[in-house]
Amino acid sequence: MALFDLMSWRARRAPRTDALNDVLEGFSIEVMPRTAAKVEQFAQILPRGTRVYIAHIDGTPIDEMVSTARRLRDEGFPVMPHFPARIIPDAATLGTWIRRYREEAGVDQALLLAGGVSTPRGDFHSSMQLLETGFFDGFRRIHVAGHPEGNRDIDADGSSRMADDAILWKQAYAERTDAEMAIVTQFVFEAQPVIVWAERLREMGVALPVHVGIAGPAKLQTLIKYAAACGVGPSMRVLQKRARDVTKLVVPCEPTDVVADLAAHCAANPESLIRQLHFFPLGGITASADWVRSRTGKTGIAATA
Repeated sequence: MALFDLMSWRARRAPRTDALNDVLEGFSIEVMPRTAAKVEQFAQILPRGTRVYIAHIDGTPIDEMVSTARRLRDEGFPVMPHFPARIIPDAATLGTWIRRYREEAGVDQALLLAGGVSTPRGDFHSSMQLLETGFFDGFRRIHVAGHPEGNRDIDADGSSRMADDAILWKQAYAERTDAEMAIVTQFVFEAQPVIVWAERLREMGVALPVHVGIAGPAKLQTLIKYAAACGVGPSMRVLQKRARDVTKLVVPCEPTDVVADLAAHCAANPESLIRQLHFFPLGGITASADWVRSRTGKTGIAATA
């Protein structure tokens, strides 16, 4: 490629500043009780109104989850706890969790997902079963999980047939209820797989907004560890390529390229289902918040879409 052509391609690919601001606007972030406990005051690093997900890792006591939700609510943040179907023993336990979240922490948002265990601990194995209980009726916002690069727990043969059927079921659920729904994806390291996936969903008739999972700044070894554990697919090649350059092993990896590509895509395709970014702060909550601020001059904006 000639130098002029290369410069022209980069200019076309680079998002405008306003496009970058648009894709980062309303970003959300994920915490766990143990990582949240390390943050003295969330208001110092995130603005009021930033949606904070609370990941429910298998074995985490519900007391810690509810306490974290209450603390974040008291600091001025909309809270979205995870409900991983496969770690919930039964409907009675689910009902108790929901009651406690609502009464003790004012929670009216939830992320429903199957969960990261292969064998269900009790009666539930999917987020659809959780929705069918009716216990989430009255929740203002419900998010569900999406897997642009596939999910072997759902489609063991590597296809996307069952995952597609599940998304269509959830689209139908959204149409017959009052809940505001969106799809939040597993984190990815390049934009194209999630862009292709979101376009395929739109062609299937899905209208749910997609919030793309982004791994926040972290050491390469940390990203590789989490990517392998979470089943990240082909976009992991970005990390593998970086690992071959020994000069980059000691420098934190930042999501600059994937965010820039998503911003450019959204600016050029306003009909895209991709609406927001959701940060997995694998290198620390403050590091992710600082990275967003360095690009926008803001620590965040009230979540809307």
